[in-house]
Amino acid sequence: MATIDTTMTAANAAQHAAERDAFVERVLQSVGGVFDMFTMYIGDRLGLYTALAENGPMTSVELAERTNTQERYVREWLEQQTVTGVLEVVNPDAGPTARWYRLPPAHAEVLVERDSLNYLAPMAQLAVGVTRPVTAVVEAFRRGGGVPFGAYGADVREGQAGVNRAAFLTELGETWLPSLPDVHARLLADPPARVADIGVGAGWSSIGIALRYPKAQVDGFDLDAPSIELARANAQTVGLNGRVNFHVRDAGDSAIDGAYDLVTAFEAVHDMSDPVAAMRTMRRLAGDDGAVIVVDERVGDSFTPSGNDVEWMMYGWSVLHCLPVGMADQPSVGTGTVMRTDTLRRYAQEAGFRDVEVLPIDNYFFRFYRLVQ
Repeated sequence: MATIDTTMTAANAAQHAAERDAFVERVLQSVGGVFDMFTMYIGDRLGLYTALAENGPMTSVELAERTNTQERYVREWLEQQTVTGVLEVVNPDAGPTARWYRLPPAHAEVLVERDSLNYLAPMAQLAVGVTRPVTAVVEAFRRGGGVPFGAYGADVREGQAGVNRAAFLTELGETWLPSLPDVHARLLADPPARVADIGVGAGWSSIGIALRYPKAQVDGFDLDAPSIELARANAQTVGLNGRVNFHVRDAGDSAIDGAYDLVTAFEAVHDMSDPVAAMRTMRRLAGDDGAVIVVDERVGDSFTPSGNDVEWMMYGWSVLHCLPVGMADQPSVGTGTVMRTDTLRRYAQEAGFRDVEVLPIDNYFFRFYRLVQ
C-alpha cells in the first residue's frame, strides 16, 4: 500500500497558510453576502428602501412611522445597512434615534426602480426563496427524487418574475425580437400573429411581446397554477386581458393544439423533467412556417474548473433549485440550470428539429437559440 508523505517544508507550510487564510476570508465574505441578501429582503418586503428613496434622509422613528413597523427593529436594520455599505448616515454623532439615514441614488436604482435593467432587489427575494426548502434538498441528495416547484413558495415565483420584468418589458420587444427580421415582420403584420409562450411563469415575457406588437395574440402556458394567477393579474394591470391569455398546462401535454407564428420558451427548458416532450409540442405548434425561440442561461460550451463569468451563479441556482425541481417528476433527464448548447441541441434533435442556431444577441445572462425545422 502506498504511503502519503505528510512532511511539509517551510515553503509548503507558508503556501498552505496563505491558501487557508484566503479561504477563511472568502468564507467570511460569503457570510456577509448571506446577511446582505436577507437584510435586503427585509428592506424590500417592508418598503423601507422605497420610503427612504421617496422621502430623503429619515430617522429610525420617522421610517418606522412611515412604514408601520417597529422602531427598535428598524433602528437595528438601519445601523446594519450603514455598516455593510448599503445606506449612509448624515449625522453619525447624533443619538441613536436622532440619526438621519439616506439611500444613495445609485443604490436606489438597484433596490427601488422596478423599470431599470439594474433593478436587483428581487435577487434577494430569490435567494430567500431557494433556501426555504433546503432540508428537502438535502434529503433529495440522500434519497434521490427532487423537490416540487411549489415547495419554494411565493418568493421564488415573485423573485424570478421581478428579476426578468424590466428586460421582458423593454429589451425583448425593442432589441431581441427585432434582431430577427422575419419574426419581427410577421409580428407586425396582418393577419394578427399568434404567439405561444411556454413556461411563462408570471407572464412578463408574454406581456412584453403583446405590448411591443399590438396586433399579436399571445397564449402563455405554465404548469404552476399560482404563477398563472400572477400572470393574469399582471396582464390585467397593464390592460392586456384581451390579447394575452394564460393557461395552466404542462408544456409536454400532447393535447395542446393550435397554429402559431412564434413559439418561445424563456428560462424554462432547463427546469423541465422531459424537455424533449415540451420541444415536440413547440415544434407541432409552430408547424412548418412558425419560428421557435428558446432563451436560456449563457453558460460555457463545456465544463471548466473556473467556469465562465456567470456559472458560479448558475450552479448555485442549480444545486438549490433548478435541478431539484427538474428531478421532482420522474423519470427526469436531470438537466439543471447549466444547460450547455450541445445539450439543448440534443434535446431539440430528439424532438424532431433539424438543428439549433445560436443567435448573435449579446446579453450577460442569456443565450438565444433558434430551433431549425
